[in-house]
Amino acid sequence: MRATPAPSHTASLFRVPALIRQLRSVLLAACCAMSASASAQPAVDPEGFSGWTDKPGWYHTRDMIVAAHPLATAAGQQILQDGGSAIDAAIAAQLVLALVEPQSSGLGGGGFLLHAHGASVQAYDGRETAPAAATPALFQETSGQPMRFFAAVVGGRSVGVPGLLRMLEQAHREHGRLPWKTLFQPAIRLAEQGFPVGQRLATLLRQERYLADDPEARAYFFSPDGTPRAAGTVLRNPALAHTLRAIAAGGADVFYTGNIARDIVRKVRNHPRNPGMLSTEDMARYQAVRRMPICAPYRQWRVCGMPPPSSGGLAIAQILGMLEALPPEWQIDRYPPQREVGRLVPDPMAVHLISEAERLAYADRARYVGDPARTAPPGGTWSSLIAPDYLKQRATAITERSMGQAMAGMPDGTPPVPAGLPDDSLELPSTTHLVVVDQYGNSVSMTTSIENQFGARLMVRGFLLNNQLTDFAFSATQNGRPVANRVEGGKRPRSSMAPTLVFERDSNRLVLALGSPGGSAIIPYVVKTLVGTLDWGLDLQSAIALPNFGSRNGPTELEADRFPADLQEALRMRGHTLRIAQLVSGVHGIARTTQGDEVRWFGAADPRREGIAAGNDMSSASVPSSR
Repeated sequence: MRATPAPSHTASLFRVPALIRQLRSVLLAACCAMSASASAQPAVDPEGFSGWTDKPGWYHTRDMIVAAHPLATAAGQQILQDGGSAIDAAIAAQLVLALVEPQSSGLGGGGFLLHAHGASVQAYDGRETAPAAATPALFQETSGQPMRFFAAVVGGRSVGVPGLLRMLEQAHREHGRLPWKTLFQPAIRLAEQGFPVGQRLATLLRQERYLADDPEARAYFFSPDGTPRAAGTVLRNPALAHTLRAIAAGGADVFYTGNIARDIVRKVRNHPRNPGMLSTEDMARYQAVRRMPICAPYRQWRVCGMPPPSSGGLAIAQILGMLEALPPEWQIDRYPPQREVGRLVPDPMAVHLISEAERLAYADRARYVGDPARTAPPGGTWSSLIAPDYLKQRATAITERSMGQAMAGMPDGTPPVPAGLPDDSLELPSTTHLVVVDQYGNSVSMTTSIENQFGARLMVRGFLLNNQLTDFAFSATQNGRPVANRVEGGKRPRSSMAPTLVFERDSNRLVLALGSPGGSAIIPYVVKTLVGTLDWGLDLQSAIALPNFGSRNGPTELEADRFPADLQEALRMRGHTLRIAQLVSGVHGIARTTQGDEVRWFGAADPRREGIAAGNDMSSASVPSSR
């Protein structure tokens, strides 16, 4: 049984508006800084670049949260201060993100969550599902050719059953301390009282081509003259406040049945150009799934991530395992970044080795990974893809020169795979990530998404609907073989979301909690940060700020304006074809540090986005609520 918190705890939530007022000035200052640095940048793909703001990193001794927006961080911090658990704080922060970062996540999307109590890890799958009526031809023209991406995205066709609320409710039922309805109050107040539009949202609205076609979205995100809401504009969302009040009172069932579900289905099925197949039955039958995490050793650590239908945990375990299996002269800790003109730049050999390992992992990802309810793992178990002998054999494909494009491997029990068996799944980077540690020994790493920037561009009751079905492969077969990630009714699309928890193998103590948005580039973003901290000894903030790089089994991608010409030439000499891109990660993380006998949590936020960390110290502890 959960005891109701003392009235003083509930009342303290009414201090959130004061925190909001304090943070408005911080947020607007950050907006200006990001705007200034963004002005010199070229046009970008969604979810695009909106500036760079150096972050210092933050220390606290009792608990900590890092989220993608200052107001979301403030909400989570208040919940922690009032005795809430890591899950409680994550829920409160996520609900605020649904309001202030609507292009990235929200009630109309889904996500993946890792929860740990000590070193015991649980994985929660809130991935969207395809309507029961969906077929492999969902994103094909009548000629059988794949649809153009945005022809598929915009409208009802791409909308899957949202999974976020079922996932959060299940995690709260098992690990929450404060009442469910209490966690909704910060977001409800912000939706009613208003919040200042951040620079990132304002920038993405200026880039957006499709959102204004939806009447509800146009009225909310654009002024009557059609111009997008500017940074600093105070925006209110009474429709979302009403929706949140209903769910706070009645639980997730209110969302998945009744009027909200009917309104979602009506919007999807009645789109004038691109209707979808979603039904009220699809909504009512949705269930989140608790799964076994993917945990694998890496040197003196244990690295845990999400299992399928996310490819994140498997791919990261494969990449790290292959790096560890390389010969002594190629061990990645021998190639730390070098300081050039006041900033750290990766060593070209490190970029080469990591990119080659990523090519191999992405080849396996494309061939083998899909919804585990529909796609059998090679050899009958996902562990076949991270078995030490298999990774050692895969690592022998890494040589002095780039392989260009890798082919899938052959884990035990699988037949030979012909070269050139990719799929044409597209996964774009409109996503968010948050991490929390609490005073009770719990930690959370959670990535949530609506897929593309502003999702399907459909707004219902104050929130946007996802376009996650376009994470499926548009083609059902390649080279005569079924694609693992093909569309099927009721199926969950593959993802790259990679919430990650790292533990010391000897002590089982948490070392790191991290993750990132970024679509299919999430995996390289997280790998770079893990290697930066675990192998190169960087503090977490410095590792996040390192220039992004990697390969998704295509060109070697380098973050624009952050790699000197001589490094690029060194990679070309090794056979790399380069693609220079913005690579807008949003890595947020918490690291365990010590000062004498005192444990201190160090929070870090990506300078490429608006996130910050906040927490409470032992001296500010309130009396925790009991269970």
